[in-house]
Amino acid sequence: MALTQARTMPGTLELLPPDQIAFQRMLDIVRRNFERFGFLPIETPVMEFSDVLLTKQGGETERQVYFVQSTGALEKSTEGLPELALRFDLTVPLARYVAEHEHDLNFPFRRYQIQRVYRGERAQRGRFREFYQCDIDVIGKDTLSIRYDAEIPAVIYAVFRDLAIGPFTIWLNNRKLMRGFFESVGIGDPERQAHALREVDKLDKRGADYVRDTLTGEGFGLSAGAAKKILDFVQIRSHGHADALAKLDALGADNAAYVEGVAELKQTLELIRAFGVPETHYAINLSIARGLDYYTGTVYETTLNEHPQIGSICSGGRYDNLASNYTKSKLPGVGISIGATRLFWQLREAKLLGAAGNTVQVLVAQMDEALLPACLSLATQLRHAGIATEVVMESGKLGKQFKYADRAGIRFVVVLGPDEIAKGTIAVKDMRKQDQFEVHGADLVKTLRVELEQAQVMPA
Repeated sequence: MALTQARTMPGTLELLPPDQIAFQRMLDIVRRNFERFGFLPIETPVMEFSDVLLTKQGGETERQVYFVQSTGALEKSTEGLPELALRFDLTVPLARYVAEHEHDLNFPFRRYQIQRVYRGERAQRGRFREFYQCDIDVIGKDTLSIRYDAEIPAVIYAVFRDLAIGPFTIWLNNRKLMRGFFESVGIGDPERQAHALREVDKLDKRGADYVRDTLTGEGFGLSAGAAKKILDFVQIRSHGHADALAKLDALGADNAAYVEGVAELKQTLELIRAFGVPETHYAINLSIARGLDYYTGTVYETTLNEHPQIGSICSGGRYDNLASNYTKSKLPGVGISIGATRLFWQLREAKLLGAAGNTVQVLVAQMDEALLPACLSLATQLRHAGIATEVVMESGKLGKQFKYADRAGIRFVVVLGPDEIAKGTIAVKDMRKQDQFEVHGADLVKTLRVELEQAQVMPA
């Protein structure tokens, strides 16, 4: 029988153990910081009913959805969409979740979710069909204070500070401010605003000349003066807290949306500082648009200062009504999403991730079959002390066992042979330093804890 070629579907990220450990540590840091801020975990099924998931038929979303059918259902299928589909983000499942459990939740509902999502992306380098998203949202009932808009950047700062991947900036804008500005230059129609915002959102990627040519070209037809006002506006960036407030004060305002947007952004900036986020890590950027139909107030993007080519590593914002397709209740909210799989891939490509060690801390060597029970007992003792321990289950040459530990990245090997048993000692070999010493059996756990702590602080 011919062998089937072993291959991975394009658009998925399958890692070897060292990289998987590094990726898992990234998720652990994200999760730990979400929980520090009082967000509660939820998980939703990977599959949703198609009519729930695709509340708006057609468009780009439907072309990227993976539908799900069992072989039995396939045999009985008739025309129409399959009953089930894989989730393409975590926001639509959250909307369904909140609507379904509305009467059992405490509001404001603070949720975090770290799960895989699926999109039928065109196979290309750095684009994924299966990927992890790490989301937080605060959902209110009827109303939600603007103060929560300032808490989100505090969470972003904590996460990326602990990830230690270099200096970063949390960029902020406000949708109301942008809407008011476009009204002030004569673009009041929502569709034309949406068109203009989509072009403005390309400023950092395509440049000012491209945006100007599009706005003044066929299909949009703005005057050169109006296009200049828009470009001058969207190129506003701040450098420091006082500069951000001064630039907002200098904008001027001649309509209600403009005034409200400026006031909300100023209040958010003041509270971000009160949350303890250093002013070197947040700034206003009036080109950020992000999905006009969804976001309605504050919007965020986070970028690495020294690696702008990576683009946004975390984004989100304020929305008026999360679950309008599923409930008559008004559920405003604010949140952000980190595309963890793509971020990990980008950081690895940019060589910003250090090598991850083996999660196993100690290997118990076996020199003699007769000593296996003693070795297993020793390993149990170490595990009870919180030390991750692997046991060599088949005896063999000690040199070969040392070589195994070295290749696997296990820092310490403990040896319990006949000589050690006779003396009541245990031999410990540090594979990094190539140093070996003996300790009394009763002191092994204490000694290894000290060595492991020193190895963590000062790796060899």
